[in-house]
Amino acid sequence: MRSIFINLPVEDVTVSRSFFTALGFTINEQFSDENTACVVVEENIYAMVMTPTRFADFVEGEIADARKSTEVLLALSADSREDVDRMRATALAHGGSEWKPNQDHGFMYGASFADPDGHVWEVVWMDPAAVGG
Repeated sequence: MRSIFINLPVEDVTVSRSFFTALGFTINEQFSDENTACVVVEENIYAMVMTPTRFADFVEGEIADARKSTEVLLALSADSREDVDRMRATALAHGGSEWKPNQDHGFMYGASFADPDGHVWEVVWMDPAAVGG
């Protein structure tokens, strides 16, 4: 089984730790230090949040400022519409900011927010009956 590691530059690793643990994620301390935190989103899905200096060790060129441009959309599935609303409300209460209005298509419901560093996260629920084959 493969794993995915999303690498994101952040101003303050401590702030990011607090934000992501408030959303219900955990931190893998084995791969974390003062410059990096390994956020466990789900089994085999990790967000490596790191200081710009540490992030620069992995990239070529300029680091994008997520508050000025959208460099990526990170989408997560949700178990219910209520789960979508809960995650968005929790994000906003813990340093996240509004990004776009919620989208309700009946069979699909989503919300989005920016984390404290401006990276955009979307949370989406889809009616299993609508996606069945």
